[in-house]
Amino acid sequence: MSYQEKRTVVGIISGVILMVVYVFNAMGRVQAGLLGLHDLKPWATLMLTFIGIGIAAAIVIQILFHILFAISIAVSEKIRDESCDDKEIEREIEAQIVEDEMDKLIEMKSSYIGLAIISFGFIAALVSLVLDYPAAVMLNILFGVLFLGSLFESFAQLYFYRRGIHHG
Repeated sequence: MSYQEKRTVVGIISGVILMVVYVFNAMGRVQAGLLGLHDLKPWATLMLTFIGIGIAAAIVIQILFHILFAISIAVSEKIRDESCDDKEIEREIEAQIVEDEMDKLIEMKSSYIGLAIISFGFIAALVSLVLDYPAAVMLNILFGVLFLGSLFESFAQLYFYRRGIHHG
């Protein structure tokens, strides 16, 4: 599995964990009466809190992933060739994390998929208002499709790394 694939899998796992924690947190607050369907400020506060937690977690997780990835390369290089020096290990790390044009094409195509899902979700959120659902439902639809768009974008990246990009 390539560096990009491993990085994407780590992102998927951390994103799913964060969303599961959000859902359980929100459900618990609704059941406790702390969140109502017609009071938007607590919902917005909860969502902004989880967005902040998500950003901070993503940064920390990616830093830790990068460190552990570099350590694993260094260990495997030392096992393969005990006489290799630090410069050889650095070159190997750089060779594995380099992004080429194929990586950029995969990123672009998968971003298109994520944005398409977010666009449909935005329409669904508007439809929920037209059907007289509470505004909190619309907010949660928007929050959920942002997560789903990101998730499907990541799955598309994995698919394109495995199957390749076909022009046409």
